Amino acid sequence: MNILISAVELLPCIAVIKFEINMAHITNPIYAGFWRRVGAFFVDSLIFSLLFGLVLGPAFVNAPLFTLEGLSRSGLTMLITVGFWINFTGTPGKLLLGCQVVDADSFEVMNTRQAFVRFVAYLASMLPLMLGFLWIAKDLRKQGFHDKIANTVVLYNANIEADDESRKSLNQLMGEAR
Repeated sequence: MNILISAVELLPCIAVIKFEINMAHITNPIYAGFWRRVGAFFVDSLIFSLLFGLVLGPAFVNAPLFTLEGLSRSGLTMLITVGFWINFTGTPGKLLLGCQVVDADSFEVMNTRQAFVRFVAYLASMLPLMLGFLWIAKDLRKQGFHDKIANTVVLYNANIEADDESRKSLNQLMGEAR
């Protein structure tokens, strides 16, 4: 139970810098392809494994899914991943490889509901022999089943400009709050 509370407490630390994005200027998006996304997955897997192994210990990393440790690990993974998608438009692996996960219609940051739906929809991509992930290679917009369900796309080199709120003055922040 304490671990889940700690996971919720971690999110504000992860989301110190909030990105505000205006991507309406994108006319010819470049969608991130299958192999780039596979690479991002491996980078994220390495980061999460190291993080969980160092912070939570081997008992959590190797725990079966339907145990307290396994469910805690899955819940923490979901919270961190969704937090990264909403606040930074991608997980560390995607960002390192120049990818951003955004709404498929507006090319803006996905909303919280879309992020949670996308995470849960990974099951739809996994269950039929990983077909939902393999679909990325064939689809025109490089969407997996989870992207189609959540109405998201992964863009490559979208030149997204971030609005770093930590560099704003107190007057600017107060003006935006009104």
